[in-house]
Amino acid sequence: MGCDGGTIPKRHELVKGPKKVEKVDKNAELAAKWKYCALSQEKLKRPIVACELGRLYNKDAIIEYLLDKSAERPNSEVVAHIRSIKDVKELNLTDNPAWEGERHNIKGDCYEDMHCAMFICPVVGLEMNGKHKFLYLQTCGCVFSERALREVKTEICHKCGDPFQEDNLVMLNGSKDEVEKLQKAMEERRLKAKTAKKSKKSKDTKVSKSLDSTAPGPSTSGECSKMLKAPAGPIAGSKRSIQDMKDKSETYKSLFTSHSSAKRTKDQISNWVTHTPYHF
Repeated sequence: MGCDGGTIPKRHELVKGPKKVEKVDKNAELAAKWKYCALSQEKLKRPIVACELGRLYNKDAIIEYLLDKSAERPNSEVVAHIRSIKDVKELNLTDNPAWEGERHNIKGDCYEDMHCAMFICPVVGLEMNGKHKFLYLQTCGCVFSERALREVKTEICHKCGDPFQEDNLVMLNGSKDEVEKLQKAMEERRLKAKTAKKSKKSKDTKVSKSLDSTAPGPSTSGECSKMLKAPAGPIAGSKRSIQDMKDKSETYKSLFTSHSSAKRTKDQISNWVTHTPYHF
């Protein structure tokens, strides 16, 4: 079976060597990062959001993930650090005027430039296709190229004018080392926020305890109950006396017919005489 008819097998046909490592096409890798959602693997469409590690997502895909985290997804590990919608930022992107959209090449009979991106840098005009480094601001969500921020140094956003600091810059689709740095910075921010929340909670508890201590306790509650149970009498320092109060109450009661003063004795009661015309 085989090797007949004067055929001479070669060495690579008889000896199986180590398998060659398949190299990933760089253009395909860049297109996957910059044109497709990191979670759903669908094409990016507005609104587009970015996480603290610089990955790009469709906002509806993130919302679906947060609503049902138990569902099986092929790329769920890329969003394991996203706890709520606050952990992502909606990007303020600048459209590329040279981008003609997907309808330009529906038939597939014309040339399509794979490096043409949907968005560009609003300062220097570089396309956001993966060949140039891009960053976004966590404060406002505006996206710029690294060259623009390096050449035009400022502490105010070039697009919206909001102030920012260097810590607010996040690299989009950075290298492995850059992602590790972003992850460390993210963990530090979350730890600081957690400690600040705990300290604020402890302060609130201290304030509530101090308010409880100033409120009347068991020692003073007896005195308060005695004051409440004490019969209503003249207040200290007032000119009213108990006799005056009694006189006023008696005067008020005498206005009614049921009072003893309104009742007459037998001597005071006169007999009634009925007038009839026959009496005379």
